[in-house]
Amino acid sequence: MTFLSIVLPVYKVQGYLRQCLDSLLSQSFADFEIVAVDDRSPDYSGAILAEYAARDPRVRVVTAPENLGLGRARNLGLEHATGEYVWFVDSDDWLSPGSLAAVHDRLRSTEADLLIVGWDRVHWDGRVQPGTARKPLAEAPEVFSAEQWPRVLNILHVAWNKVVRRDFLLRLGFVFEAGWYEDVSFSFPVMLAAPRISTLSRTCVHYRQRRTGAITRTVGDRHFEVFDHWEHAQALATKYATPGDEVRGLLFRRMIWHFLRVLRHDARVPRASRARFFARMHEMYQQYLPPGGYPAPGRGEGIRYQLVARGSYRTMRLFDFAVGKARWGRRLARRTAGFVKRRARQAVGHLYYRTQLRLPVDESLALYGAYWFRGVSCNPAAIATKAAELAPHVRHLWVVAPGRAGSLPPGTDHVVAGSLPYYRALARARYLINNVNWPHRMVKRRGTTHVMTHHGTPLKKMGADQVDHPAGVRDPDFRAQMRRADRWDLSVTANAHTTVAWESAYPCGYETLEVGYPRNDRLARATAADSAAARESLGIPAGRRVVLFMPTHREWLPDGRQPIDVERLADAVGPDTLLLVRKHYFSTGTELTGAGNVVDVSEHPVVEDLYLAADVLLTDYSSAMFDFAVLDRPIIIFAPDWPVYRDLRGTYFDLLAEPPGAVATDFAGLTDLFGRGAYTDENAEAARSAFRKRFCALDDGHAAERVVRRVFLSN
Repeated sequence: MTFLSIVLPVYKVQGYLRQCLDSLLSQSFADFEIVAVDDRSPDYSGAILAEYAARDPRVRVVTAPENLGLGRARNLGLEHATGEYVWFVDSDDWLSPGSLAAVHDRLRSTEADLLIVGWDRVHWDGRVQPGTARKPLAEAPEVFSAEQWPRVLNILHVAWNKVVRRDFLLRLGFVFEAGWYEDVSFSFPVMLAAPRISTLSRTCVHYRQRRTGAITRTVGDRHFEVFDHWEHAQALATKYATPGDEVRGLLFRRMIWHFLRVLRHDARVPRASRARFFARMHEMYQQYLPPGGYPAPGRGEGIRYQLVARGSYRTMRLFDFAVGKARWGRRLARRTAGFVKRRARQAVGHLYYRTQLRLPVDESLALYGAYWFRGVSCNPAAIATKAAELAPHVRHLWVVAPGRAGSLPPGTDHVVAGSLPYYRALARARYLINNVNWPHRMVKRRGTTHVMTHHGTPLKKMGADQVDHPAGVRDPDFRAQMRRADRWDLSVTANAHTTVAWESAYPCGYETLEVGYPRNDRLARATAADSAAARESLGIPAGRRVVLFMPTHREWLPDGRQPIDVERLADAVGPDTLLLVRKHYFSTGTELTGAGNVVDVSEHPVVEDLYLAADVLLTDYSSAMFDFAVLDRPIIIFAPDWPVYRDLRGTYFDLLAEPPGAVATDFAGLTDLFGRGAYTDENAEAARSAFRKRFCALDDGHAAERVVRRVFLSN
């Protein structure tokens, strides 16, 4: 028997369906089937399902005889399911990597009949909100019933966050009712009837908040169907369970809360129907009010419950109006106060900055920044270290963002961005050295030297070259980009390729210092002892193969989504290999989880430590390949979406034609490279040699010295 059946109703989701299916089929856990129900979708969803079913036998497509609607489509999928458990996943959502393995492990360890999993809300504009039940899911007992832990009734009442034993559903005859809000009449009876419930607090489902197409943003009288589903839920609750007073009270409170939520949503119940909707709420209140009462809601919500009990619709409208006005007033006051405070602070800082601009330049001061003031790192750090040795007459000062001062190396002389000392240093420093641009309102003073060190050799298009590749653009104001680049006096490049790329990306009047990247000096001079020390500092046992995985950022993918399921990769490479995973610094997604041979090193402050500790670099399109190549160690390029990346992001050369080593374009090919050791064969070494000749010839261990002599010593 298959462990898990994923029932996937499909209707008008052609823009989201591939992401959903890919998130399922790329999971490390494989003992599952997808029962995809084509609910007579009028778009290309059916063709997409056929495509996936043709190439993966785990996908079975069931075509509905007519458009059934979500609830009945789920029932049709349940009829064709064969798994021990069933999971009703919505086809416009997607699962996080490792979710199926985590679900399997939790169900096997608890033998639960119902598992409730965690989720987050991903908005159409990229915002991510943590799920509202993260804390209760984590605090729940390992195994319980609704009577033992009634708080379970407060967890979002949807089907897609629940994995249910199929035999349990069939034995009790649980099915979805037709119409909107069908999850209500399914979720609550299932929770009340399940003898063994467990929870999984990790984020498993990315719940898409669609801009259009959701019933929560559809005005109409179909929202009255919520009453039918709650009546059905109440009937089933008494049919399959014997709820006590506490459970009855919580169920009642949840029902009234839900009614109020529907009524008070501006894009649901039509204005002309709201009094009638309220009247039905009042009837349901009187009908289902438990003898023992219900837990008291908060103050504002409690007043609304009282008004529902009395049937006072006009009074509630007045109350909501008053509350809304008061809330608006408080919000306006807070925003105004915050705005005034920020503006005042900025105005004071800018005024102070303008005053400092009138004072003489401090000829002995060098001001450094890296990665938007995150700390001491990259090329600026290497230059500062060498300058302290060769130019002791210069004082070196770092800019650090608020809250990051504690992460600086002990004794680092620094100022906090936005403070008055920061504005003074910005106005008067003789030398300004950064691997990104300084703030837009900064003034380039006569007699100062701005050094742009950059932070990587470019594969992807940058600057003005992005005009024809808008998918990767973070800052669409190209004129402002060029004005900031006009402030550069010197641009440090690592090779001729980079020099040429920056000429087209930043067509400004700077001088190029084609001297190699200072941060790579450490790699160029590294010995076996340095690598051993790096491994020891990271706690890596001797004798283990270390693979460093460094994926790049993809602007068009949800934050946190990785191109590889690292748990699956860790299983494939075996227990003798340690997989170090370093996410891109733009990534703020979910934490990585995995076996003991997966370590998240994203927060390690010095990436060169990781390079030295690694035997192999695994990357996709990250500029890390250019730096790691200095060590002359094996590099593997995993490029499953190269055509997409190349076309959407734009690239300066064909990486697959000129790779730094072995290349894999799918997971099977990647595991084959590791299995056969092909990443170290003659072809891979020849590719790496040609790559190093083109990109690493200047990385001889003296790049920082060359920059220091040119900038500080005028040599």
